[in-house]
Amino acid sequence: MPRVLIAGVSTRGFAESAARAGYDVVAVDGYGDLDLVARAAVVRVARVRGRFSTRAAVAAARVLACDAVVYGASFENHPRTVRALAGPRPLWGNGPAALARARDPRRLARVAAAAGLPAPRLRFSRPPADAAWLVKPLRSGGGAGVVPWHPGARLPRGCYLQQRIVGVTGSIVFAADGRRAVPLGLSRILAGERRFGADGFRYCGSILGAACDSQFPDDARLLERAARLAQAVTAAWGLVGVNGVDFVARRGVPFAIEVNPRYTAAMELVERAYGLSIFEIHARACAGTLPAFDLTGARRGAREAIGKAILYARRPSAMGEAHAWLADPDVRDVSPPGTRLAPRDPVCTIFAHAPDAAACHAALVQRAVARYRDIERREARIA
Repeated sequence: MPRVLIAGVSTRGFAESAARAGYDVVAVDGYGDLDLVARAAVVRVARVRGRFSTRAAVAAARVLACDAVVYGASFENHPRTVRALAGPRPLWGNGPAALARARDPRRLARVAAAAGLPAPRLRFSRPPADAAWLVKPLRSGGGAGVVPWHPGARLPRGCYLQQRIVGVTGSIVFAADGRRAVPLGLSRILAGERRFGADGFRYCGSILGAACDSQFPDDARLLERAARLAQAVTAAWGLVGVNGVDFVARRGVPFAIEVNPRYTAAMELVERAYGLSIFEIHARACAGTLPAFDLTGARRGAREAIGKAILYARRPSAMGEAHAWLADPDVRDVSPPGTRLAPRDPVCTIFAHAPDAAACHAALVQRAVARYRDIERREARIA
C-alpha cells in the first residue's frame, strides 16, 4: 500500500481509517494525540502561538516522504496553501479552484436555488431588521467565530451575515467523482452544548440515526433532498473524494448553510455504523470510482443510532496520565500527558450507541459526566 501524508487540525479519524485500510500513514496535525501516534508511522505537530497553523503544517510536510497527500480541516479555507502542501506529489482531494468555489456562500446559495432547494439569505452589509441573522467568518470551521448579529452592530472584516433558520442542524456526507455523488450518511450536528464543555455554535458532536428516527422530522423526504443537494454541489464544482454539506432541516427540507469539501467529523460514525472504509472510498473516488452503496437501504437496516461527542476543557488544567483510555474503543483523540488545556480546548472524543438518537444523546451525556469526573481525579493526583 502507498504511504499517505494526512494533514489537518485533527487527523486522527482519517488516519485511523487509512491505517485500517492498510495504508502507511504519516500525519501532521495540531495535537499529536496518543491514539494518532499509535496509528501513524510519523506524527508532526504544527502549532504557532498555541494554534494549528497551515503554514507550519506545510513546512513540516515538505520534508516527509509520501506517495500521496490528503488534507482535512482547516485547509479548505486556504486553497493556495493546499497547492503548497501537495507540491509535486499527487493530491487526493479537491484542488484549490474547487475549494475556492465550494467555500463561497454566495455560490452555494445559487447552486441550491438551481437545484430547487432553499438556502438562508446572505448579506455583506447591515441587513434589514426583518429576520434574525448570524455573523459568520468567511474562513471558519466547527462553528468558531459564529455569533448572533445585533441590530446596529458593525460587521467585522472577513465576515458575512447569514439568515438564522429555525430547525434541526445536520449534515449529509458523500463520495464524489467530479460528476456524481453517492450519499454515505445523514447525521444531526451537536453544537454549543455545555454538558460537553462547548458554548455558542461550537461543534461538539454528531448523531447518526436509523431511518425514520425522530431526530429529523420527515426523515425520508429530507434524505432525498439532501442527496439532491450533494449531487448539485458535486456537479457544479467538480468535487472529488469524500465531502459534506451542512444544513438546517425544516419539515424535511434542507437549507444549505456550508460545504465542507474534505473529510468531516461525522464520517467515522458512517464507518462504525455501516462497515465502510471512508479512506478507501476517498482514495478510489479521487481516482474516479464510486462505491456501490445504498444509504436508504443501510439506514432501514440499521438497528440503532450511533453518536460522538467532543469533550472540551471547562477550566484551565493539565492533562494527566491517560494511556489507559486507549484501551476503551469508545474514547478517542486522547491528549498526551502534560498537555496544557485552556477552557474550550478539546480533551477527548467519546462514542455511544443506543436504540434511537434521543437515547444515544443521553448515553453521550452520561459518559461525559463520567469522563469529566475521571479527569478531575487525575488532576487531583497531579496536584
